Order: sequence, then structure tokens, then C-alpha cells
Amino acid sequence: MGLNLLFSIGFGFVTLLTLNIILDLQMSSYIKYAFIGVVEGLASRNTRAYVKRVCKSKIVKQKESLITKYNNIVESLIFDFNLPLTLEGFNSFICILFAIMVLLVVMFLKNITLSAFVSVSILVGFITFFTMKSRQTKSAKMEYIMDAEDILCPLAREGVLVAVKKVLESEEYLHKSIRPYFVQFVENYENHGYSFKRAMEVLNKQLGPKFDSFAKKAVIFEYNERKGMADVFLDIVDENAALREINNRKNRIFKKMNFDFLLKTCLILIFIMYSMTIKELRSFLMNNDIGRFINTAAIVSICLGFARCQALQGDIGKFGGDN
Repeated sequence: MGLNLLFSIGFGFVTLLTLNIILDLQMSSYIKYAFIGVVEGLASRNTRAYVKRVCKSKIVKQKESLITKYNNIVESLIFDFNLPLTLEGFNSFICILFAIMVLLVVMFLKNITLSAFVSVSILVGFITFFTMKSRQTKSAKMEYIMDAEDILCPLAREGVLVAVKKVLESEEYLHKSIRPYFVQFVENYENHGYSFKRAMEVLNKQLGPKFDSFAKKAVIFEYNERKGMADVFLDIVDENAALREINNRKNRIFKKMNFDFLLKTCLILIFIMYSMTIKELRSFLMNNDIGRFINTAAIVSICLGFARCQALQGDIGKFGGDN
């Protein structure tokens, strides 16, 4: 049936292409204009929805719900990966991707309901994967910031700006992902007319909440320097040491959780692959409704299990310094 369907689609496409060439139907132009019209209409709708949502959020405080949590996750992903999308644009992309996935999966499962379940689960798995990558990126960035603070704090006695310049003399002290921010901090203060406070605020915004403590103490120290005040920076070094210990414990927990999930997933995949080597079992899993349901249950279990595993790690991360 699958081969017949593919053959029918291919034959229809070739026939349509032949008629278009012979009769000069210019179908490509019509398809292009139709596609542009759909995209422009979708963009216009998304823009109106975006403006309405922003205005509503400024007036009405959103209640904590499943939809609100989803919106927060999506907006965080858009920001972390610097995607050229709004929340509405991302949702439109997900809907289109969902429709395409259902069309592809239904060719194998031959059941629209089961295909919808599988497609939703796969989409959840994709979003969860990118959420996991985002959390790992934030965790790595926090480590780089702590390394920078541990170097800057002892040098801050001579002045924060002097300490930053000394650290910038070598490319080994600051990670390449955050080094440009410190270079910009010096340029803003010395060349672009920024006050020290304003330049530090820009640097703090670029590095995130982890840098709040250092930034506040740097501004106070710059404008109210007194004997012994530089020792306040050493508290940050102690805090970073404690935070690293917490993160190390958290990472050990995460590794065990991910290994357990990977082991269970491998067992399921090995069973499915073994089943496909036996003609009777392969026919049962591919051509029988109960077999298709088993395949669906396996895929859904893997995707939702992965999402649950990462959600637990996110909850633990809230107490381990990621946020």
C-alpha cells in the first residue's frame, strides 16, 4: 500500500508537470503568489496577536497555568537561541510542523489518531531537547562567569576597571563567550562616554543575574571607596565555591537520571529492532491495529519519559544555581 501511494503521488506529479509544460499553464507563478499570500496573511495575523498579547499582559496579570508555562518555555527558547520569531510565529511553525509530521507518520501507522499522538509526543521531545540544551548553555555560562569573578575579585583592590584591564591582557583568563562583554565594558567607559555605573549596568545585563552581586559591589566600591572595602569582593569567591559544590552534586544526579533513561530507551529499541527481524512479529507490529498501538505506546513513552526526566532536572536546577 505504501509503495502504491508513493507511485500514485509520483505519477500525478509527473503528469501535472507535463501538462504545465505543454499547455504553458504557468502554475509555478500561481503557486508562488499563493504561497506569498499565505505567508503574508499568517505574518499579519501573528503581528496582531502579538500586539494584543503584549497589551493584555501589561493590563491583566497572567495566572500560572499550563499555557502560561508553555509560553514562558517558548519565549525563553526564542531568547536563548536568538530565533527570529515571536511566540505567535513559533506556534504557527509548530502547527505547520505538526501537520507535516502527522501526514508522514500516518503513512506508517495508517491511523490518524495514533499518528496525532506520536506527532505530539515527538514535538514535546524536540522542545524538551532544546530546553535541555538551553539549560546546559546557561549552566556553562554561569561557570565562565564564576571563573571571571574568582580572578577579578582579588584584583579589585586596585580598582575594578584596573582589574578588568589586567584580566584582558591575557586571552586565557576569560572564556571567549564572555570576553567581548568585558572588552565592551572598557570601551564604553573610556571611549563612548559612559559613566562607570552605566557601563557596569550594561555588562551586568549582558552577563545575567549571576553577575548581580559583583556589579552592585563594583559600583559601590567605585563611588565610595574606603579602606578595607575591597574585602567585600572576597565574599563572592566563597559563594562561588559553595555554588560549585552544589552544582557538582546536581550534575552527578543528572548524569545518573540520564543514564537510567538512556538504558531504558535502549532496551525498548533493542526489543523493537529484534521484533522486526522476525517476519510474524514484524507483520503484527506493522499491519495489525494492536501492533500499531504498541509502536505508538513505545514512541510516546520514550518522548514523554524524556520530557519528564528533563522536567525533574529543571526543578532540581532551580535549587542548584542554574537560575
